[in-house]
Amino acid sequence: MSRYELLTRPGCHLCDEMGEVLDRVLPGHGLTYERVDVDGDPELKRRYGEVIPVLLRDGRAVAKIRLGSSRLERIIQRHR
Repeated sequence: MSRYELLTRPGCHLCDEMGEVLDRVLPGHGLTYERVDVDGDPELKRRYGEVIPVLLRDGRAVAKIRLGSSRLERIIQRHR
């Protein structure tokens, strides 16, 4: 099963929007995700600090900034 992580930071409205999409779509596929504060990890902050939110699947970026339900569905299907 794939592991999804949402790289976020407090006060990020785009992060909240992507989280809402993940909350709507992932459970229907039996999937979950973990929110990770990008500022809490120096390596993540260096790599993604200026470009968040970022959705990671098994440690690899699969979406950045904005993500709609249909695009997330395609990501899930492509990586099954």
